[in-house]
Amino acid sequence: MKIKKWTYEEFPEFTEEVEGAERISTSGEEMGVRLHLDVEYARKDGEILHLQILEPYCRKDAERIYPCLLYVQGSAWFKQNVYAGIPLLTNLAKKGYVIAVVEYRHSGMAAFPAQIQDARDAVRFMKIHGGEYHADLENVFVGGSSSGGHTAVFAGMLSEGDPLDASSYPGVSADVKGILDYYGAVDFLLEDGYPSTENHHQPDSPEGRLLGGTSWAENPKGYEEATAITHISEETQITPVLIFHGTKDRTLNIRQSIRLYEKLKVCKKDAMLYLIEGADHGGAEFWTEEVCGRADAFMKHCMEQ
Repeated sequence: MKIKKWTYEEFPEFTEEVEGAERISTSGEEMGVRLHLDVEYARKDGEILHLQILEPYCRKDAERIYPCLLYVQGSAWFKQNVYAGIPLLTNLAKKGYVIAVVEYRHSGMAAFPAQIQDARDAVRFMKIHGGEYHADLENVFVGGSSSGGHTAVFAGMLSEGDPLDASSYPGVSADVKGILDYYGAVDFLLEDGYPSTENHHQPDSPEGRLLGGTSWAENPKGYEEATAITHISEETQITPVLIFHGTKDRTLNIRQSIRLYEKLKVCKKDAMLYLIEGADHGGAEFWTEEVCGRADAFMKHCMEQ
């Protein structure tokens, strides 16, 4: 037996016939995903904020770089379980995307717009360090689910120097190629008359706690400022937006996403809306081959712009 530091290309392949055995062919393009846990990207208010980074790889091209998606895990703005979505996110990562799951300061630590500032700093961090995980620094996206969708929409549409922004990485842009909004809480002004299992306008609601423990009646300007739709006009420079929402979402009424989509279209922005039939507030339906394929096609569309 010859022992040396074989390269993959040098190593002799076993080619002998084995009676009764079958050979299964491969292309080398099969995609795997490496997981990098608890990567620090910022320290704020005495807390370390982390990314959970999913890094795709394939045998055929070990040095290939991949577009990068910063994904904000939803949590009603409470403390996130940043590991919960990783198994399903792997479905999208396997299509050739570095995915960094963003931890933000929860509403018990900091009020709006701290979460948006954190997400934008996560984008900046990946633009500096993403190459260590084979991320394509020229093709960076932001997305998120539920409260994370709210954070992602704001993070993606703000411009540098916006009053809602505050950078920990001066001189590094947080601009992205596109926004992926999964059933985001994008409209704090939606009337209470629509079906929901949650209250959204009281001081103890997730929205109320995000805004310092205030109700809509007490703080109408705050609720308006935290509503993405109110920041969109024909003059707004906003990157393309992809929206997914379940038709049986009991937590956040689907009309929030419809109103966002309609506002974007009226203002002549590039927007797509997919209604996931029968889906509630999250679940495996949002990570099927078909839905991940739509997300993949959207990001490819953005990269062609």
